[in-house]
Amino acid sequence: MRVPSMAIRFAVLLMLLVPVSRLEAQEFRRLPVQQYRDKMKAGWIGQIAGVCWGASTEGKFQDRVIPEDQMPKWEPKMINDAFGQDDLYVEMTFLRTLEEYGYDVPIRQAGIDFANSRYPLWCANNAGRTNLRNGIAPPDSSHPKFNRCPNDIDYQIEADYSGLIAPGLPNVAVALGEKFGRLMNYGDGVYAGQFMGGMYSEAFFEKDVEKIIEAGLRCIPKECQYAEMVRDLVKWHREEPKDWQKTWQLIEKKYCKDKEYLKASNGPGIDCKSNGAYVLLGFLYGEGDLDRTIIISCRAGKDSDCNPSSSGGILFTTIGFSNLPDRITKDLSETRIFDHTAYSFPALIDVCEKLARQALARQGGRVEKDANGEDVFLIPVRPVKPSKLELSWAPGPIEGSRFSEAEMAKITAP
Repeated sequence: MRVPSMAIRFAVLLMLLVPVSRLEAQEFRRLPVQQYRDKMKAGWIGQIAGVCWGASTEGKFQDRVIPEDQMPKWEPKMINDAFGQDDLYVEMTFLRTLEEYGYDVPIRQAGIDFANSRYPLWCANNAGRTNLRNGIAPPDSSHPKFNRCPNDIDYQIEADYSGLIAPGLPNVAVALGEKFGRLMNYGDGVYAGQFMGGMYSEAFFEKDVEKIIEAGLRCIPKECQYAEMVRDLVKWHREEPKDWQKTWQLIEKKYCKDKEYLKASNGPGIDCKSNGAYVLLGFLYGEGDLDRTIIISCRAGKDSDCNPSSSGGILFTTIGFSNLPDRITKDLSETRIFDHTAYSFPALIDVCEKLARQALARQGGRVEKDANGEDVFLIPVRPVKPSKLELSWAPGPIEGSRFSEAEMAKITAP
């Protein structure tokens, strides 16, 4: 049927009447670079505060809540305990690889860099690095055939960087999980980090906790057990929004004692699902309060410094460094170097901005000037493409990947 010319003219007129700014808003998010730096800087401070605050409790409370009177009190001097924390310097190894080789760095080179790290490691990190040093190249270094810790917490606690350098770019966080998370983790162990990276990525634009969690969920396969855990936490919080310890009991029953959720697990104390649930426990029940968020994630127990580091980091990102209380930041050293890295705190912030600019350009975004001549990120809005579903207890085939003699010669660590 022929459309009347008047109808066509009317449709064209409607299109012309739509403001350009509205059309652009449907395709891009705008983030002033100074605001990006402020929020990214806060994300690092949240990690630092969380891990330092909970450090003295780590591993001491398994299957029980830390009593309120045994929760450490925050002291400003604690902030500088961060420079020796593996929760922080391991992920800076990945940042250094990206800084030196760019986003196209082959996973094998990422593996060589990780193999050459000299710091002590545990759990999946140690298993993956040992495999790498023995010539098992990634991604086989994390395959359950060679690694008995595929679902451990390791990449979950190291993935913060992936969202902090990818504001509004969750596909970058997913891709980084495929590159660095697979050095040591598999299946849910990788998805845990991609979920965290996705939440950080959204925290630059969103304050609503459930919306940030939804953004993280879009980054992982909906059929995986980790996604089931996330949906459970949101549901349990809605059903019992005031008593976080009742929800803690539900986590304990399902994700710490039900064998169906401990398949291929190295034990609930270090499993990504139970500890990831404690991250969300603080994030949901903290209700936007800095102290309460960290305290709940810490008091939940198990890996009680890593979990408040994650919940604190995401929450602090939504707030921004300039809005943080002085008692958190005032004693932070600007000159001390994080152990086993090349970065002071200011250098860390600078390298993250550098990598964020690169990620933006690769994803089709651009940088423009505002009316004051300041840089603004124009960030394209794209659907998220999660990794394929893989089960650590029923893994796919290995790639048969081994380092060549020339690659092994580059691994100089003992």
